[in-house]
Amino acid sequence: MRDAYHEELDSIGDGLVEMARLVGSAIGRATTAILDSDLKLAESVIEADKRVDELQHDLEARAIALLARQQPVATDLRIVVTSLRMSADLERSGDLAQHVAKLARLRFPERAVPHDLHATILEMGQLAQRLMAKAAEVIVTKDVDLALQLEQDDDAMDLLHRTLFQHLIDERWKHGIETAVDVTLLGRYYERFADHAVSVAKRVVFLVTGEHADELQAETQPEIQPEVPPMPAAEEG
Repeated sequence: MRDAYHEELDSIGDGLVEMARLVGSAIGRATTAILDSDLKLAESVIEADKRVDELQHDLEARAIALLARQQPVATDLRIVVTSLRMSADLERSGDLAQHVAKLARLRFPERAVPHDLHATILEMGQLAQRLMAKAAEVIVTKDVDLALQLEQDDDAMDLLHRTLFQHLIDERWKHGIETAVDVTLLGRYYERFADHAVSVAKRVVFLVTGEHADELQAETQPEIQPEVPPMPAAEEG
């Protein structure tokens, strides 16, 4: 009976890994679709999001059934509850990839991204895919150090996001308001996608240690002692 119980717990983890791999692939393909104005590829990304939704619904059903039948406690309870939260992050990531693809479809046969921002959007898409691949690895390995690295990796996405805005507010911008709105939305989609990958990794930290990632990082960082100014020399009387 317990073997079957632990197999069900493992299957929830397997479902999370599959979701992470699907949404990572989706953001990569959506990026190609938006940059190349590839309608067929965009449609395939939009359609494939149904599989991510199905996986989330299945995972939720199995998790709730485990809670009802087995009434897990301690670590097992943490696994089930944290897995539910991770599945929500991953499902939202799939939606964001779908948004990128829908924008490509909306602007077809035109390209939503002007040529001078092509490299930036490509880099954001590639980085988003790498972050989600690392999140999938964290789910498999339960590597806390790797999980904590994701937040630092996300700094590169924040920098790219700021770069987009610098282009938008530049007085030399000549692509019009509609394109500015498209680029603003794209930047937000990629930035949020990266945030969800980081969130998944942080939840794995909690799953393994029982501590939140921010608390764990605060504990491991050395305390910086304030410098104490030297005492003034006593005046001779």
